[in-house]
Amino acid sequence: MTSIRTTVNSILNAADRIFKFEVAYAHCDVPCGIYDPHAAQLSAHTVIRMDMLIADLSKQQNPTAEDRNKMIRCVQIKEQHAEICKSEVRIIWGDYFKPEHIKANPELNELVWNIMHAASKAKQTVDIKNGEELLANVNRFAEIFWKTKGVETKRAKSFYPTEREMVFPKV
Repeated sequence: MTSIRTTVNSILNAADRIFKFEVAYAHCDVPCGIYDPHAAQLSAHTVIRMDMLIADLSKQQNPTAEDRNKMIRCVQIKEQHAEICKSEVRIIWGDYFKPEHIKANPELNELVWNIMHAASKAKQTVDIKNGEELLANVNRFAEIFWKTKGVETKRAKSFYPTEREMVFPKV
C-alpha cells in the first residue's frame, strides 16, 4: 500500500512540475461561501434578554416553583446563546477571514478575543452590561465582515424586546 501511495505521489509531483498547476485555496472545510454574523447578533440579543428576565425574576419576594423553573431555563438559555455567539464568530473568523482581511482590519483579532471574553463573562454573571459589551463587539464584528464583502451597513434599533442596536447590510 505504501509503495502505491509513493508511486501515485511521484506521478502527481511530476505532473505538477510539467503542467505547473495553479494552487487552489479553500477558506473552509467545505467552501460553501455562506457566512453571516446575524446568528451571533441574535445570540448576543438573547443573552441580554435573558439577563433582563433574570433581573425581573430576582425581584420577586416569594418565587414559586414555576418562577424558579423559569429562572433556571433563562440561565440555561443564556449559557447556550453565549456559546452559540462564540461559535459563530469563531467559524467566520477561522473559515472566512483571510490574511488580507486582517491586514485591512487590524483590530479584528483583538475584537474576536474581546467577543470570546465578553461571552464568557456574560455567562458567569447576570450583569446586563456584560451582554451589552458582547453585543457591541459582535456588532462591530458584523460591520467588518460586511465591509470585507463590499457591502455597506446600517445600524438600527432592533425590533426585539432588548431594543438594542443591530448591524444590517444595506441591500
